[in-house]
Amino acid sequence: MLVYKIFRTAEWNELHANGTTLGAPIDLADGYIHLSSAETVKETAAKYFAGVSGLVICAVEADGNPDIKWEPARDGALFPHLYRRMRIEDVVWSKQLPLVGGLHVFPDL
Repeated sequence: MLVYKIFRTAEWNELHANGTTLGAPIDLADGYIHLSSAETVKETAAKYFAGVSGLVICAVEADGNPDIKWEPARDGALFPHLYRRMRIEDVVWSKQLPLVGGLHVFPDL
């Protein structure tokens, strides 16, 4: 099962430059990297990245990854959390997340 991480340009560039990242400021504060399921990623974008351009969405394989834990968050929904540095080799694919008319346009998930 694929899960998703949305990166700002600087965060994406850090992952590429260093090969790993501890994520965004919210990830550093919480002690894990926040990921989203296909069902929750659009709401995540709307809630935390409204109006932000230059985003990249990355897919990560959750199946068989012992460092991803599913935990309750918004409205009791389960969210995947990565409890280690995210590595560039974790990324199955990445795509730009364009902002059109104030809304992010998602690829097929």
